[in-house]
Amino acid sequence: MRYDLVIFDNDGVLVDSEPLSNRHLAAYLTELGHPTTYEESIRDYMGSAMHRIHDLVLERTGQRLPADFDDVFHARVFAAFERELKPVAGVVGVLERLRAEGVPYCVASSGSHERIRVGHRVTGLDQWFDEGRIFSSQDVGRGKPAPDLFLHAAREMGVAPERCIVVEDSPLGVQAAVAAGMDVVGFTAMTPAEKLAGAGRLFADMGELAPLLV
Repeated sequence: MRYDLVIFDNDGVLVDSEPLSNRHLAAYLTELGHPTTYEESIRDYMGSAMHRIHDLVLERTGQRLPADFDDVFHARVFAAFERELKPVAGVVGVLERLRAEGVPYCVASSGSHERIRVGHRVTGLDQWFDEGRIFSSQDVGRGKPAPDLFLHAAREMGVAPERCIVVEDSPLGVQAAVAAGMDVVGFTAMTPAEKLAGAGRLFADMGELAPLLV
């Protein structure tokens, strides 16, 4: 099947940001009195929109995170991006293949537009994603695992959901893609395969991805 649109998750799929983000998230939550390990941050928050972090902390502790939590966290993460962020190994080759084959693609991320732009600028991926190809959970009312973001991206790109394939590395993202009625492939570089069981196919290296898409 030749798909009419490939939708990429951003963090962990296009840019290798999950280790950096979750290291800083765990440290900041711990600093605020909510002890969190790196492994727990990956388990609970990987692929989440920011509102989910607030919701889970409130649900578990009865305490709200500070009003400036998002701003402080993003400032720390963006500083780390400037120093350390790299594109996911092999993803540029995938984008080259899609462009050569004429397959439309976009990104639909739980992260903010600013986070996406900063990550793409630092890694050089901005040359592959103009504004018309970038969609954020900020654009919709509910982030992943709700299907809203993927459905919004497909609608804006003019493609029916059943003609889309999503590339995801988080359980929340896989759930969202399935709920949107889209095919999904799961990237297992950081996530155990069993946690992405809802994906139609799994891959562990970007070198395996292009044949799944075109």
